[in-house]
Amino acid sequence: MNAPLVRFAHVGKHFAVEGGELEAIRDFNLEIADGEFIAIVGASGCGKSTLLRLLVGLDPAYHGQILVDGKAAKGVGGDRGIVFQEHRLFPWLTAAENVALGLATSPLSPAQRQQRVSDFLGLVGLADFAQAYPHQLSGGMSQRVAIARGLVASPRILLLDEPFGALDALTRQQMQDELLRIRARAQVTTLLVTHDVEEAIYLADRVVVMEPRPGRIKRIVEVTLPHPRLRNGLAFQQLRDELLHELTEDGPYVAPGTDYIKALPLTAFAL
Repeated sequence: MNAPLVRFAHVGKHFAVEGGELEAIRDFNLEIADGEFIAIVGASGCGKSTLLRLLVGLDPAYHGQILVDGKAAKGVGGDRGIVFQEHRLFPWLTAAENVALGLATSPLSPAQRQQRVSDFLGLVGLADFAQAYPHQLSGGMSQRVAIARGLVASPRILLLDEPFGALDALTRQQMQDELLRIRARAQVTTLLVTHDVEEAIYLADRVVVMEPRPGRIKRIVEVTLPHPRLRNGLAFQQLRDELLHELTEDGPYVAPGTDYIKALPLTAFAL
């Protein structure tokens, strides 16, 4: 078996609070294969976003190990790109100039930078909006710019922190389809944090269910449904109900109607 691209090994995180410490994450262990799409779901305060900050290098103070290609992930690096819930575009810069910020530490020449920015704006379907300012873009378009900025340095790992949480339902679904298309073309390993169980099932290869206070893994679910996934399909809905049960209830999950079906006489199934 190939070595994982990303490995969290016994990761723990504490925050200093008045009068002591708050344990945010406890003994988090996860391996992510090259090219895999992982979604992390859980209630607010379970440490989902904190895990992304640790992996991308924004917070070096934690216990355990975080490895990328077998090496400790220290500091912000070009091998990891991140997209936040708010697009965080600079309003005085054009779409192209905002994307170019992702190449701030790149050794590329100005001409090479311009070409890469153009290529990735094209990748997210915004080639005609390179000179537009954020106030001239819709919410979904602004998030596409943010994704292009996260990808322009060709990271091996793309981290997504509730990237579509501020969008309306229709735009959110459209952006989910766009993300799958972009990811397929960019060939990037993806780690998504979301509160939306349906979004996690629709996008991910595996879903990590977190328990809060302190954040720790409750269950990891492999999503074997083929793409494109049908949100209204029976298997999709059953998995959605099962994961919602994991997040909100105690005890084993029992599919709705199971006991009723078992109680029916055999003649009930006769044609």
